[in-house]
Amino acid sequence: MKFEHIQALMRKNESLAEQYILPENYIIVRLDGKGFTKLTKEKLSLEKPFDEKFSEVMTATTKHLFNIGFKVLYGYTQSDEISLLIHKDDDTFGRKVRKFNSVLAGEASAFFSLQFQEVCVFDCRTLAFPNQEMLLDYFCWRQEDAHRNSLSTYCYWTLRNNGFNAAQATEKIGKLSQADKNELLFQYGINYNTLPSWQKRGIGIYNTEVSKAGFNPVTQEKVDCLRNELFVEKELMIREDYRMFLKGIFEK
Repeated sequence: MKFEHIQALMRKNESLAEQYILPENYIIVRLDGKGFTKLTKEKLSLEKPFDEKFSEVMTATTKHLFNIGFKVLYGYTQSDEISLLIHKDDDTFGRKVRKFNSVLAGEASAFFSLQFQEVCVFDCRTLAFPNQEMLLDYFCWRQEDAHRNSLSTYCYWTLRNNGFNAAQATEKIGKLSQADKNELLFQYGINYNTLPSWQKRGIGIYNTEVSKAGFNPVTQEKVDCLRNELFVEKELMIREDYRMFLKGIFEK
């Protein structure tokens, strides 16, 4: 078979396997650390239950993904997870799902690995959302997931630090309601409500206009310039206030 015929057949097979995000749909990409439980236990020296450097690297990785060619409107990170909202008009890579997944996972994995000098891998999934309400539901869902995981994590390490082994701590937490978990921490002198917000609700990242002092070489005068900068919000609001905060970002 001639090369041209083989190439045409291979290209046809590739095209039949392609998935695309349809026009006018917003795109959400979620990245998760692959094997990060083992990584953080065996290779990285981290504080428990939350490590500030790890969070800073996750934030830096999220910021990096704003600058690799996609029209990212909002980034959210909690634990070893990153969610990105990409503009519905973004036509990067013809909106091919495999390209979104491979490029974003590769960029995140490479950037994160360089920060810790260890091989760290992210997986990636790309989702389509037809309207703003579903976007708001998605990010509120991820924030509530962060809260539930954070509360359980604090309970687990509090028990571990007070004589429970891993199996005992896991079994005890599994039987507790949200209110019971708060009460457990309170019994050990921890008020969950006063813990750092980024540990409980995650971190939001978005572009905002800031005024910068500049200089006009023609008029020889100082001037104020508006520039876009990435802003890191470590004090995210919750529930309906969070929805209103997100709507303000999405509608800009």
